[in-house]
Amino acid sequence: TLMKLAEQLSVYPHTLSKIINEKLGKNFNDLINGYRIEAVKKRLQDPREAKRSVLEIAFDCGFNSKTSLNRAFKKLTGKPPTFFKKNL
Repeated sequence: TLMKLAEQLSVYPHTLSKIINEKLGKNFNDLINGYRIEAVKKRLQDPREAKRSVLEIAFDCGFNSKTSLNRAFKKLTGKPPTFFKKNL
């Protein structure tokens, strides 16, 4: 969470949020979802994960619903995660 990260960095959450917004041009949730989506994409490309569903992998990577996965994945890549998996 933003609170936990701010605590680890010894800064106020508001300060950290402002830095992320200004320097990276995105909010904290978009930043975290970007890392999660990259993890999902990497695992979808892993042959050892071929039998697992996109949703199972997404849950392992920190998403807590199919809706949040699809919204974030499409926002970042322009395509749904199932399209990504089918076109590997």
